[in-house]
Amino acid sequence: MEFFILAVGIAAAGYFIGEGLKNFNNPSAKNVFDRLDEDDEQKLIKESEVHHYIGVSKEDAKRLIQEHSDIPHLSLNGKTYFPKSKLREWLLKIGD
Repeated sequence: MEFFILAVGIAAAGYFIGEGLKNFNNPSAKNVFDRLDEDDEQKLIKESEVHHYIGVSKEDAKRLIQEHSDIPHLSLNGKTYFPKSKLREWLLKIGD
């Protein structure tokens, strides 16, 4: 078991060192964590799953959507989707 943990640690270190060396001459390049956040910006959440993201019950999420017409959303083919990053910003704004 100790060998496995050591192997995983060495593999992770090699990955991060390799990523750092790729961007050595370009310090303004995005790191792994920035790229993960960037992926979040383009994710859409289905209306039926938005309650998981907000952390409330399905009924509360439905009520929130009905009461706030300004919630950022897209309607495609009769289905409603919520852009993850815009929804996060909106939730922070109404939480103030």
